[in-house]
Amino acid sequence: MAKKAARKSSSRKSKAPKTKKTPFLIRRWLTRAMLGVVIFVVGLVALFSVVNPPVTHTIWSEWRRLGKVERDWVPIEEISPVMVRSVVAAEDANFCLHWGFDVEAIRDALENGGARGASTISQQVVKNVFLWQGRSWVRKALETSITPLVEIIWSKQRILEVYLNVAETGQGVFGVEAAARRNFNTSAAQLSPVQAARIAAILPSPRNRSVTDPSVRTRRRAASILDGAATIRADGRADCFED
Repeated sequence: MAKKAARKSSSRKSKAPKTKKTPFLIRRWLTRAMLGVVIFVVGLVALFSVVNPPVTHTIWSEWRRLGKVERDWVPIEEISPVMVRSVVAAEDANFCLHWGFDVEAIRDALENGGARGASTISQQVVKNVFLWQGRSWVRKALETSITPLVEIIWSKQRILEVYLNVAETGQGVFGVEAAARRNFNTSAAQLSPVQAARIAAILPSPRNRSVTDPSVRTRRRAASILDGAATIRADGRADCFED
């Protein structure tokens, strides 16, 4: 009896450490999984610094909804400089001055109760290329984590090039080349300052605003963008993406 009791107690002792190993194994698995995700994201960001993103979540969603989309990728060298300046003036006038986040714009947005957005072009590129639309803390946290990585690996010109090719510029229309051809029957390279300002003016709400039949509000915004594009060129805020 004593021998059996000794065997039982020894078997219990031998089994006990296995239960203690379980949390450690879970932590190790989670650490490896997180490390794998980080490596994958870094690799994807590095890849898209030289390879054009084939599709985005928004483009795919619109293709499923409409059955087709219009999109023609063009390098930034084939986009009118005034179009590039107009987008920066409209969406992120301090694009050349920040590292992905415009602290001053964020402060102004908080003071206005969040009524106005503070996302930079870099943040919008991250959202458009790597994430999804909509508001959630998870998406915002991911966007905040990936944006500095994009700023480190990509050049400012590359960020703008990708933005100008994936941004929604109308119902089922993506990129400034497709917008130029649909609305003005011309190429992005041949856009006039007024035409460029019109396209930039609808970017906050491309499905609800018209380039060819703009409302009074859109006309006023386009006029402001036209002035802003000239201003950032004159004061040097376009130097990081213009030769």
